[in-house]
Amino acid sequence: MESSSSSSSASASSSTFPNALCFGDEFPASGLPCFVQVAADGLTITFESEGANGAREVVPFSALTVSAGGLDHDHLVVKWANVQGERTLYLKNPDVIRTFRQAAPDHLSLPFAQAAERVRQVRHRRRLVWSLVGGVILATVLGLWFGADLLVELAVSRIPVEWEHKLGESAYRDFLTHQEVMKDGPAVTALGEMTQRLTEQIPNNPYKFEVTVVKSDVVNAFALPGGYVVVFTGLMKKAESGEEVAGVLSHELNHVLQRHGLERIVKSLGLLTVVAIVLGDQQGLVGIMKQLGVELLTLKFGREQETEADLTGLQLLQRAKIDPSGMIRFFERLSEKDEGRMEWLSTHPMSTARADRLKTELAALPKKSPEPFTFDWKHVQASLGSQPVAAP
Repeated sequence: MESSSSSSSASASSSTFPNALCFGDEFPASGLPCFVQVAADGLTITFESEGANGAREVVPFSALTVSAGGLDHDHLVVKWANVQGERTLYLKNPDVIRTFRQAAPDHLSLPFAQAAERVRQVRHRRRLVWSLVGGVILATVLGLWFGADLLVELAVSRIPVEWEHKLGESAYRDFLTHQEVMKDGPAVTALGEMTQRLTEQIPNNPYKFEVTVVKSDVVNAFALPGGYVVVFTGLMKKAESGEEVAGVLSHELNHVLQRHGLERIVKSLGLLTVVAIVLGDQQGLVGIMKQLGVELLTLKFGREQETEADLTGLQLLQRAKIDPSGMIRFFERLSEKDEGRMEWLSTHPMSTARADRLKTELAALPKKSPEPFTFDWKHVQASLGSQPVAAP
């Protein structure tokens, strides 16, 4: 209902070029074009047709009602009654509408405001639709030109950490309801010390990590979006030192810090969902991802993501003054054929080349004297009981 042009064309022009369409019982079903002028006390409507050329009707403001209408609800609809019956006028000319609103008496102020708000909402929805269409086209072009990874990264960057936290928490709580969680004991204390030393070395950490020990002989550990990490006692039994477990933990923490899990989920949701996220519909994404449930627990990372988690994990161990060679030793031992197929390897595949890359990176890092943990690892393992089993 807004405009910024002169009022002369709306109220004082001698031209009778149609600027509105009127409907009535005696008019054609398609409506009758007319020219509307705004006077001090009402509207003057001049009809143009072969049968009513130059016919004019003056309608006082007191007889009028106004609302938003039309096919797209972007017209001002003016109604009144005369001896021929009810008449309905559809106005879209912004000059006329602006002048009409300025001249209208108080009883039309509220209906005008309601009509203006309705039109504003319609125009806003229309802009969103065209933004989405443009976004799909842009996404398609970018996807073809730069590849899908660019879109995924852009989409992930639009998802607040708070929403990522809610997503991970939902899957985390659901998983733990079916598990035997260790709440205290030497293993929990040892893992808490590792977590504290590692997280203290993360600059500008946006996550509040929650690391839980689950009693299970399966050799496994995993991280969920938002900072939730689960370590199975089977993995702690398999490790020969606390430094080896810390290596796995550092790797998992860096999957979270690099938002790898979120990237894999977004990539699996498809192009249109990614575009919606880029355009601001992150809340819709949270609803979709909450339905994924247990799939979050079995995320398989790509080679580049594993490499990134390896290298950043190694660097984090170095900053925390935890011997980084423990990570490499544990990874190598898990990948040996005589150890069988471990669950952790099913989502974190190891290879000779990957181990060699870690050794090369470790050799390039500045030399630091590691500081031992305060716990006794043999005591921790003794508290866990029997040896672990390989997952089938």
